Order: sequence, then C-alpha cells, then structure tokens
Amino acid sequence: MARELKIALVDDHALFRNGLRRLIDGQHGCRVVAEAGDGTEFLENAEAVEADIVFMDIAMPQMSGDKATMLALERNPNFKIICLSMFGDENYYSRMVEAGAKGFLMKDSSIEEVFAAIEAVSEGEEYFCKEVMQTLSSALRRRDDTDALSEREVDVLLGICRGLSTQEIADSLFISKRTVDAHRANILEKTGSKNTASLVVYAIKHNLVEI
Repeated sequence: MARELKIALVDDHALFRNGLRRLIDGQHGCRVVAEAGDGTEFLENAEAVEADIVFMDIAMPQMSGDKATMLALERNPNFKIICLSMFGDENYYSRMVEAGAKGFLMKDSSIEEVFAAIEAVSEGEEYFCKEVMQTLSSALRRRDDTDALSEREVDVLLGICRGLSTQEIADSLFISKRTVDAHRANILEKTGSKNTASLVVYAIKHNLVEI
C-alpha cells in the first residue's frame, strides 16, 4: 500500500470503533478520516466523505448494514466496503455482498487479517476472512453438489476458497497460471457467478456452506 488509504468506520459500538481506529490509523499508510455510529449518520455525509475504504457493521440500529451499503454506493460508487460481523449469519452475509460489499471480516479477526483485507480490497480484489473460506473449503469436500465441476476445477475452487493467489494455486497443482485462469472462468460460468464474491454467495444459497 504505497499511497495513503483513507478509511471510514461505521459501527454502533463506540468501543469497538475506537479500538479499530487506534489499531489502523497511521499504520501501513492508512488514515481514518470519518466515523459514524450507524448507517443513517454515515449517509448524511457520505457524499462529502473522501474515503477509499469503508468498514461497515452488518447489524446496526436505525438502518441495516446491507441497506446502508447499497445507499452509500449509490452516493459514491468508488467506496470499497468491508462488512464486519460478530457472528456468521448467512442471510445478512448474502445481502451485504449483493449490496456491493467487497469483503467480509469477523470482529475477532487479527489485525494482520484486517490489513490483508484492506490491501486486497484497495487493489480491486474481494476478501473473505479465513473462517468463511475454511468453512467453504471443508463443505465443498463433503458435498456432491460439485459434480458439475471437474476434479481439477474443484481443486482450483478449493484454492480460491482458501484465499490463495492464482500463482499459489498454480504452484500447488503444478499447472500454469493460464490454466488456473481457464479453470476459474469455467467455474464462474458453471456456477453462474461473476466473481469470488458471487461464488461465495452462490455456495451459501445452494447450501454448500453455512456461516
């Protein structure tokens, strides 16, 4: 993260918000430029907030995180939103991603994972916390729902779910990056997904995983 990244925090728990600000403000090129106690408060000033990344709590009073995410992106499509949760609720999670969130973190995630999410999302990628990826990976191994995918496509899918890069997947399977990209394209087409975020939502909706 060479350039400064401006961060906004939206969470109704002031103690958590203050703690997160202290951990990331001024670290690794990050600067917290805005805070709000709920979605309504954030939206009142969203058009004036010059934030690159917004940490958005899923469950807040006044307005749900998914609705706040959708409305915030209508006001500023350049926001990259990472949703925060204390627990995995598949309905909330699916709605957050469909609303446009680019990442998902549990509130007990390590600070290293927080910065990993910031870096990934700032570079235009999606990021899902290890708990979601590990659960998805295990579930896919147990299910027969992947019969439509070839054995190698399942291997690539599991690598994606573990958060591995294209090169790491290629190295682990002893294939080229181009082959991984081809398998990834086939997986997305077969599952009707547009990106990694859509793939996770697909898995949840088709009961491949519960989070």
